[in-house]
Formats: sequence, structure tokens, C-alpha cells
Amino acid sequence: MINVGVIGYGYWGPNLVRNLFEVSETNVVAVSDMRQDRLEQVKSRYPSVEVSTDFRHLLNNPKIDAIAIATPVHTHYDLALQALQRGKHVMVEKPMTSTSEQAIHLIDEATRRNLTLLVDHTFVYTGAVRKIKTIADSGVLGDILYYDSTRINLGLFQRDVDVIWDLAVHDLAIMDYILPSAPTAVAATGINHVFGGTENLAYITMFFDENVIAHVNVNWLSPVKVRRTLVGGSKQMIVYDDMEPSEKVKVYDKGITVNGSADSLYKALVGYRSGDMFAPQLDVSEALKVEIQHFAECIRTGAEPITGGQAGLRVVRILESASLSMKQRGKLVHLAPSAHALNRGAA
Repeated sequence: MINVGVIGYGYWGPNLVRNLFEVSETNVVAVSDMRQDRLEQVKSRYPSVEVSTDFRHLLNNPKIDAIAIATPVHTHYDLALQALQRGKHVMVEKPMTSTSEQAIHLIDEATRRNLTLLVDHTFVYTGAVRKIKTIADSGVLGDILYYDSTRINLGLFQRDVDVIWDLAVHDLAIMDYILPSAPTAVAATGINHVFGGTENLAYITMFFDENVIAHVNVNWLSPVKVRRTLVGGSKQMIVYDDMEPSEKVKVYDKGITVNGSADSLYKALVGYRSGDMFAPQLDVSEALKVEIQHFAECIRTGAEPITGGQAGLRVVRILESASLSMKQRGKLVHLAPSAHALNRGAA
């Protein structure tokens, strides 16, 4: 049994605690939050759990083997580092850290102490995304040509991060899991419509060494909630609509064929192929529960998590580059290879 302490009981914390209780390999020992009313909710629902407004009580508790962090992004690095330094395994909410330098430090600390570091990229553990990964790896899509996503809704406005760090992080994690390579350059544009706030609408384009392009549209000011992703291959294409109650993933046998000589492109004829559509059966297990089971297994075996520190770092590097590009009105920012980021590991 892995004893876990949870820091943060705001938006995501209750989901963490509930799933940690439901997974047979884990047990919640204590919860920390700065607000007493939230701790009272914990005691009301989970009488056996210790509560504290001081997270250090959890870090210094010898009964606790792992720490789950569900706090604002700017606190992730300090909390995770202190937990690792006290010999605790760490599960930290996305994004992993505020900077790539912080992410590298956490990876090195976890590696040096032989501890598990998992980043809570929850969408990677959904049945839909895992199925897309299986389909892409099978080769039936052919060569991946593009990834195009729209992730928009009305609110929730975040105080410490812009819309890219809040919403686009999901697509960047999914891309990192599904696509065989990482982007080499990023261009982003965005705008802030709220005085004193951060960008609430943004468009991100990512370029790869292969003939692949990715585009993500994120928006806090949309009148409707849309979660739709297209993954285009040379043979087949996928539509992933997370708002669909069923058939979230649909695979289309559609595409084009080009007939003609490369020396005479003006004579080339484009043919359109339109075949069947099928919706594969998906695992309906709650993603967070699957993720926690994976976290427990990695602690037990010492294996690198699917969304470990390396995956978290790759996502943070893209977020940093997108933010830099957005501040320069869409200037292309190249992602310089790094020893850490090049190691794609299990992801």
C-alpha cells in the first residue's frame, strides 16, 4: 500500500483524493490546503484523513510515501522539489513547472534519489487518447500529416497562467504521446481582452522536421465549449470529439491520391478517396484512476511513467516557446534540442 499526501484541495484536489481512495494500491493519509473550509470538507467526507493548513506537515510525515500536488502552477517547482528532497515520490498537476530549467532540476533530483516523478497529463490516460495512440502506432493511418485541435469555452479565467498554459497544455501532452517526433519550431499569436489579465485567446502553430504541422486554437471567450481534434494521416484520418457522449473517436478511410510526375506538377491530378468510417470501442475507465494505478505501478517497479518528467519537460519547453512567440506577435521560435528533451523515453 502506497500512502499518499495531497497538497491542494481546490478544483482538482477532490478528484485526486476520491480516486486515490478508489485505487486499491493507494491510501490517502493527509490533505493540506490553505483554506480551512476546504479542509472541513475533507474531514466531513473522509474522517480518517489528517488535515493541515501547513503542507510541511505532510512532507515531514514518515508514513507518507508519495505527494500529489494540485496547486497553482507557480508553486509546483518548490513543492515538488521539497517533496523529492524528503524522499517522497511525486505526482504533480500540469503544467509540470513554470520554466524548463525548473523541470530539468526536478528530473535530476528524482533520478538522483531513484524516485518516481509523474506529471498529471490526464488526457493521455483517457480511453480515447490511448486508442488513438494504438491506431497511430499500428500504421493504418499511414504517415501522420497534421494535428489540428480546437479547445475553447467560456472561462474559467486563470490568474497565474494564460490560456496557452491552461488549455493548450492538454493538446501538447496528447501530441507528445501520439506523434513519433517533437516539434522543432513554434509560432503563436494571442490577445488579452481583460485589463490586468493574461492572454485569453491564442493560436499556436508547430512545425516538425518531417512534413508534419500542428495547430491548436485555445479560447476562454467562446460562447460554446468545443473539444475537437483532427489527426490526419496519408491513409486514414481520425476525428476525436471529447464532447461526444459516445463514439468520441471516429476513424475515416478518406484521403487523396496524386497522379502525375514530380517534374510536371501542373499536370498532377488529385483524386479523392472516400471509404468507410468506424468508431472503435473505448475503455470507459476514469482517466485519473488509470493514471493513479500507473503511478503506483511505476513506484513499485521503478519504471519511467508514460507522462514522467521528460514528457513534462518537453511540454513546458513548447509552452515557453509559444509564450515567447506570442509576446513577439507570432515570431517563429526554434526549439533547440536538449539532452533531456531528446529522450522521449516511454512516451
